[in-house]
Amino acid sequence: MIRLLLWLALLNLFSMPGYAHQFAPALLELQELNGDQVGVRWKEPLIRVLGSQLQPALPVDCAALDTPTVSEENTGRVSKWTLRCQGGLVGKKLEVANIASSGANVLLRVRFLDGHVLRQILSPAEPGITIPDIEDRWAVFWNYAKLGIEHIMSGIDHLLFVLGLTLLVPGKRLLATVTAFTVGHSITLALAALGWIHVSTTAIETGIALSIYMLAVELAGRDRRGFLGRYPWGMAGAFGLLHGLGFAGALSQVGLPDGEIPLALFAFNIGIECGQVAFIAVVLLIWSGLRRVPYRWPEYIRLIPAYSIGSLSVFWFFQRI
Repeated sequence: MIRLLLWLALLNLFSMPGYAHQFAPALLELQELNGDQVGVRWKEPLIRVLGSQLQPALPVDCAALDTPTVSEENTGRVSKWTLRCQGGLVGKKLEVANIASSGANVLLRVRFLDGHVLRQILSPAEPGITIPDIEDRWAVFWNYAKLGIEHIMSGIDHLLFVLGLTLLVPGKRLLATVTAFTVGHSITLALAALGWIHVSTTAIETGIALSIYMLAVELAGRDRRGFLGRYPWGMAGAFGLLHGLGFAGALSQVGLPDGEIPLALFAFNIGIECGQVAFIAVVLLIWSGLRRVPYRWPEYIRLIPAYSIGSLSVFWFFQRI
């Protein structure tokens, strides 16, 4: 069956089920303290720590005042220490060593004495920055769009749900279904990011796993004429509300820039959509190519993708409760 080959071509994306949503970027925080002192907080996800060569290359005219203390917080390893930077951080240059070879992204957050915050994404293409006094609007848009792309592409559970929709819904109905999913997660992303609704992380993550399981059950059905199969747009919209809360959780780790909250939310959502559309395009491209293969697959093989998706979702559900 063509969909089996499609599944096998993408299976490597889901070969590490326990790491759904743990491919987060590293985080480098700098905070101006009294006088010329600067607090540094460097956090790497545990999954990247083993063999990682990422290392902050801080301004050359900043001197360390103490030895870094190291601890583990949730899914990351955190190092903290203090610097003395003559004249503050504005105009200073910093970068992250070995970021190009690692292929990782690093979130940079700088808190100035006057209270405003600079947020930047360092990447293999842009491994360093000269710290500006004020961040321009284009930089805000670009940074949050990149953050949205990074999040959706590292969110294996979200991608698995989108893959399930693509397998379930044929032809033109897929457009309406994906649009409903987009509308759903856009609503709750904005509401949660603005602090208007609050749901526990455990409830969100287990709910996302459950939504993937329900989709897998529908995929496994012979005629796919259950409620989800007959009204996929309704299912996608409802579950999109849930997935939007997951997106908001990632955004809360970075925060929103003062005075540019609508722009940052819009850019983050655009990034998510760009990543999602790119993923669907790749799936459909592979599917289109495989349809030209002159081979007839046994009917029972169509259950393999459904059972694979269902197995991963059950694993995530019990892992997260």
